[in-house]
Amino acid sequence: MRQSSHQVPEIVLGVDARRPADDVVRFAFDCARLWGVRLRAVHAWRFPSSAAELPFGVPEEDRAAWEDHEVQLLSDALRPWRERYPDVAVLEDVRHLPPAEALVLRSAEAGLVIVGRSRTGELGGVARDVLREALGPVVVVPARALCPPAHTLRRAGSSPTSPHRTGTGAQSAQGLR
Repeated sequence: MRQSSHQVPEIVLGVDARRPADDVVRFAFDCARLWGVRLRAVHAWRFPSSAAELPFGVPEEDRAAWEDHEVQLLSDALRPWRERYPDVAVLEDVRHLPPAEALVLRSAEAGLVIVGRSRTGELGGVARDVLREALGPVVVVPARALCPPAHTLRRAGSSPTSPHRTGTGAQSAQGLR
């Protein structure tokens, strides 16, 4: 793994393991490789709707089985990317939380949080919530975006006059095509 002169703690990628967005995942792996940092792939999940019908809550063995399934989904979704980017260290992080909450929690220690647009190309609810609440830089990845150099990003609390900082440290990759 190549080390950059501007060390970013890690990159956090929000990924839907059931329908990973290739452009977003590619962008995250490209950035992790370019910057020489670990990629933390965060997949959030919830209990199936049938769990609400259980009279005494979700038995531990069912919860564990569902979680194991989510871990396997994420592993399967990342397998081809790990093969294409063998030099990128990847940490799979499966959370039983709403997606935006899981990403915001990880944003405090991240050098960058990467999310995608909704499948329609609009800014979805997860991306909107992460942009509003994240504690560091956020990139919303459109189709075919290219990774910027690490030194162009600023941590939360950096100069408010920086062109790379808006709101709570959010940055959009729209202009990075």
